[in-house]
Amino acid sequence: MQFSGKSVVITGAGKGIGRACAEVMAARGAEVVALSRTQADLDALAAELGARTIRVDLADPAAARAAMAEAGACDYLVNSAGTNVLESVLDMTEAGYDAVLGINLRAALICCQEFARARISAGGGGAIVNITSIAGHRGFPDHLCYAASKAGLEGATRVMAKELGPHGIRVNAVAPTITLTELAAVAWSDPAKSTPMRVRHPLDRFAEAAEVAEAIAMLLSADAAMVTGAVLPVDGGFLAV
Repeated sequence: MQFSGKSVVITGAGKGIGRACAEVMAARGAEVVALSRTQADLDALAAELGARTIRVDLADPAAARAAMAEAGACDYLVNSAGTNVLESVLDMTEAGYDAVLGINLRAALICCQEFARARISAGGGGAIVNITSIAGHRGFPDHLCYAASKAGLEGATRVMAKELGPHGIRVNAVAPTITLTELAAVAWSDPAKSTPMRVRHPLDRFAEAAEVAEAIAMLLSADAAMVTGAVLPVDGGFLAV
């Protein structure tokens, strides 16, 4: 039980990669503090994993800060909450920008800030993993704000690694490829759409949420004690070719 006696805050814990992270970390002995805006998902996490749950809409900065204060000085933070609004360069709207940047970047930075403040007050140490995307490295149509948010979070990850390292806090990111959550599996079920993208991966497949969660657990663990400021692609080799 690699994380026995440790606690982890996971944003967006109700679904997708966040849910997989909750399962992996709980299985490895961690106390999971799950943040989500969907009460049914939180109830399921409490019942199935014994998670401590906090309902919050991270689009509200004050609510995000209050949720992190309620979570307390946990050992780890996984920023998994995310959203997307498909808009092109010419079609971008202020509402789409605010929705995507508000969750994917601003909320993540707020959660990192409050986590770091609590850890420093508790004596330092701990680790953060931010979830970004290959979309921050490659230009996908209709992903203007999403790409900006993920590239921005990677830049912020490096700044945080520099500033928080003296306090013993490591900060890394993972950049997954298309990950077959329930929604993504439906979205990419048409071979005419999925095959041209899939074949760009040397491993010739997309990722499973559990595979991304395992990489995140590795970065949180003592096995990665000398790793900070890194962005780890979990992409089947997509960015390598």
